Amino acid sequence: MQHVVHMIELREVTFAYAPGQPVFERFNWSVERGETWAVVGASGGGKSTLLMMLAGLRRPLAGQVLIDGQLIVRPRPRTGLVLQDYGLLPWATVEQNVALGLKLRNYYGPDGRHAPTDHITRPITQQVDFWLKRLGIDAVRKRFPAQISGGQRQRAAIARTLVLEPDVLLMDEPFAALDAVTREDLQNLTLELQREQSLTLVMVTHNIEDAVFLGQRILVLGRPPHTRPLVVDNPSAGSAAWRMRPEFYEKCAEVRGALLEQEAHLDRRSDRLF
Repeated sequence: MQHVVHMIELREVTFAYAPGQPVFERFNWSVERGETWAVVGASGGGKSTLLMMLAGLRRPLAGQVLIDGQLIVRPRPRTGLVLQDYGLLPWATVEQNVALGLKLRNYYGPDGRHAPTDHITRPITQQVDFWLKRLGIDAVRKRFPAQISGGQRQRAAIARTLVLEPDVLLMDEPFAALDAVTREDLQNLTLELQREQSLTLVMVTHNIEDAVFLGQRILVLGRPPHTRPLVVDNPSAGSAAWRMRPEFYEKCAEVRGALLEQEAHLDRRSDRLF
């Protein structure tokens, strides 16, 4: 029987920052191509750790992390990562920040490991121009990050990622520092881009409403250790009208209840241990 290749797969993953205190323990989880997932939970629950393993920036103590069937032991060129603090170089303009990844790829080669065999580098101006315009930041292209708004900085970070043509987009609390109007605008834009580019999207957040709006499926992480995935299906996610429907708030309550139930389960397990 042929093995199914998931876009993202964790097989028996164990990860710990300190001996005897696992964050994930023999944890299995899979994501299909083109799905949008939100990972929700309290601070310290392992959300960002999971994202860093998917990005190849942390490695599990045991088990395997695979993307598109490829074992992840280092950052993967077609996996895009957008951080909460944007990760923009303060001394570079918006235009230069967006072009940075392409310049590095031209230098190191498309696999991120070997230099190109010839000296002809792919022109980047046209690609950068497209994404500056698509993200609505062409007018601030010559400004530095400190001279633009938080929403514009986040748009620049997204443009810098999408110019590399990823097939997986990872986002770590991408809207946490934004005001409500800007946050909703960027969430709508993120979903438009996900559909346009056929991206597999995984976003971590502590905000339940954000998770319910964005994630077709929601992975709920309570307190570690995580031994099995708790998943809430949310097929209505992604519609602009979804926020205004009573079912939206019912789904938020369901996710909140799942988070509380997982906390209670861990408390009961701790009581049995002691």
